[in-house]
Amino acid sequence: MALAQIDYNDTIFPISYVLHNLKIHNPRGVLVFLHGWGSNKELMKLAFEKSFEDYVHLYIDLPGFGASTNEQILHTCDYANIIKSFLSYIRTHLSGLDSQEFIMVGHSFGGKVATLLAKEQLILLSSAGIVTPKSLKVRAKILLAKLCKKLGIRASFLRSQDAHNLNEAMYQTFKNVVNEDFSQSFKQCRAQAHIFWGKDDSATPLSSGEKIASLLPHSRFFVLEGDHYFFLKQATHIQALYQGTAQQGV
Repeated sequence: MALAQIDYNDTIFPISYVLHNLKIHNPRGVLVFLHGWGSNKELMKLAFEKSFEDYVHLYIDLPGFGASTNEQILHTCDYANIIKSFLSYIRTHLSGLDSQEFIMVGHSFGGKVATLLAKEQLILLSSAGIVTPKSLKVRAKILLAKLCKKLGIRASFLRSQDAHNLNEAMYQTFKNVVNEDFSQSFKQCRAQAHIFWGKDDSATPLSSGEKIASLLPHSRFFVLEGDHYFFLKQATHIQALYQGTAQQGV
């Protein structure tokens, strides 16, 4: 594991990362893995380190997760700008990668960040970014939380599971990003997009994947067995499908 100090908006963000397959000869590119909300680089490494053997792998802890600490309130665009600066740092400090294509791979929240950064190729794994109707139970919790706030009552027990154990800055960040409609960002992305989805995903439903596929101008959509974390056991299958479509062009 390594740590880079990235200066963004007069704040230093420590970015923890791991590079894998650095010694391979003539890599086909650099896969940049961006995890979902509440996760970390180790999960992505566990899933993919034994696949995509012809690529260099770059596993990153996004600010506020894993070993990348954060005390600033951020939006998704801030995450994208921080990671963009980090990738420039990598190109500068590792001359062997300066001419390589960086292929963004994003799961859930990381999919939104990846979409903003992708240039030529994009791999989405059950990406967030489509706003779905909230259940009656969730709407009731939101109303109760707002009432408690007006009354000055701390009601942390009403927080979403994804917001548990967050510092105040990260909790405010969570509120900034959780209900973003990324439809326009998907429309504006010109990268060749390879979208993979777990058919039993309840966190980001299959209908969201179908919507994203319809919005991205150049995309292929693959439905695989499993839930929100379907990729944990299907990395080699994802590799085969990606390389097949990447060679043909989307």
